[in-house]
Amino acid sequence: MKNCEIITFEEYTDIFKALSDPTRLKIMWLLFTVDLKVSVSEIKDVLNLNQYNVSKHLKILKQVGLISEMKEGRWSYYYYLENNNKFHNYIQKTITQIPSIFMEDELKRCKKRIEMRIDGKCVLNANIDDKN
Repeated sequence: MKNCEIITFEEYTDIFKALSDPTRLKIMWLLFTVDLKVSVSEIKDVLNLNQYNVSKHLKILKQVGLISEMKEGRWSYYYYLENNNKFHNYIQKTITQIPSIFMEDELKRCKKRIEMRIDGKCVLNANIDDKN
């Protein structure tokens, strides 16, 4: 899906289907809130999920055009795909209206995990529960 492109009815329904899953909705909320590119490993730690499940959810969000992937060395970072499409703008506004109280623990974990980066890069086997 390209910027400013008219999308089909099927693409609208695919986006709603993708966002109907609580994990994918949490991922999108986090991406909007932290406004950074985040790795699979970081999302895995923040949401307490295994890598397979995180990758599966990210693949779905990528397929519907909500996120994109940037490879940096051995890491893949995911981020919200900026889009000038009005519908995407409404999606972003709607998701960011979810009160942070519902994601308080995940947001704290995400901030801790991002603080562990070295030279702005994700570190492997970081344990956010060990950091105060």
